[in-house]
Amino acid sequence: MSATPTINWSEDQSARPAQPARPARSTQSAHWHSESCAPPPRRVVVADDRTKAATAYQLACEGTALLWRGDFHNARQLLQAMGRRIDRKSNPARPDAPPAESFHLHRRARGHRARVLGKLLVLLEDDHSLALRRAPDVRRACTEAYGPPRGGRAVSLTELLGVIGAHQWREKGVEVPALGEGIRIHPHYGVFSPVRGEYVDLVAQAPLPSASGRARAFDLGTGTGVLAAVLARRGLTHVVATDISPRALACARENADRLGLTDRIEAVGPTLYPEGRADLVVCNPPWLPARPTSTVEQGVYDPDGTMLHGFLHGLAAHLNPGGEGWLILSDLAEHLGLRTRESLLTAITTAGLRVTDRLDTTPHHPRARDTTDPLHRARAAEVTSLWRLIPD
Repeated sequence: MSATPTINWSEDQSARPAQPARPARSTQSAHWHSESCAPPPRRVVVADDRTKAATAYQLACEGTALLWRGDFHNARQLLQAMGRRIDRKSNPARPDAPPAESFHLHRRARGHRARVLGKLLVLLEDDHSLALRRAPDVRRACTEAYGPPRGGRAVSLTELLGVIGAHQWREKGVEVPALGEGIRIHPHYGVFSPVRGEYVDLVAQAPLPSASGRARAFDLGTGTGVLAAVLARRGLTHVVATDISPRALACARENADRLGLTDRIEAVGPTLYPEGRADLVVCNPPWLPARPTSTVEQGVYDPDGTMLHGFLHGLAAHLNPGGEGWLILSDLAEHLGLRTRESLLTAITTAGLRVTDRLDTTPHHPRARDTTDPLHRARAAEVTSLWRLIPD
């Protein structure tokens, strides 16, 4: 087993103003942690309230990380200032550029932005706390994301802000009208949140298969468990929810418990298909065939359509007679030039399946109306569909 990666930096006694005195050490180190699997920075310098945004931006662009020792709110302001500099220097796609070119340039710009801003670091103490002025109590949020404390660690401030935001979403929850008035699903850190309700509504409204019994369903790639909960509320007495992510499985189980559905929903994994057959198999794979660069992006990007093709090619063997599969998929990839409708239909046919019906809906999330979004044309034309599939 490889050793835990570390970062090293030099620090003098004036590096932490207004902090308790510590033994003088010229060189210090800390364990490194990155949810996006970014390698530890090779060079780390100390930064504080005296550090100018221009200096921080230049160092970060050169690959030097800055370990923050000043005021927490000033660190957030520095991060915003660095972000503005990145945005000013970004090269947007030509207005007449092909959609695929615009998408790849957009992804490249977002990746560059993430790498540069990820160079501003903070140090979590042995109990997940932050020893910075005006720092919030992040211990519970970090425990939810990282597990119980196992010693101090250095993380990027952008990652920590994501952890804090995920904790707030987990506490507040996301209202899902398809489950009933005021009913909420509570996403965990690293699990895609069901903020786009149109695909949930499709599953809530589609006619159930006419198979006798109609008692068993599979929800593949369950995430928060929202679709499994919708199916259970619609009368399916046994819903097997699968996922390859331990975080998602824990999230789905917790939500089933909150909703009083533990007698109907069973979360298993890590796997795509569970053992056995079902009358209904539902799959909402990530919609874009591209490589994710972070844990949360795994709910959006499906490299080479691996999950999509896995669902299609395993469906016939996992259906009871008279059963059917529901594929919930946006056509955003088609508008971006990442996949064609012909290739999707060919994949369905090659898997020995045929389409019996298709239910469509248009997105109503704010990004579909944001004309400043580099991908606005594709988002404005997007349609989300529920494809009803049966063995041919």
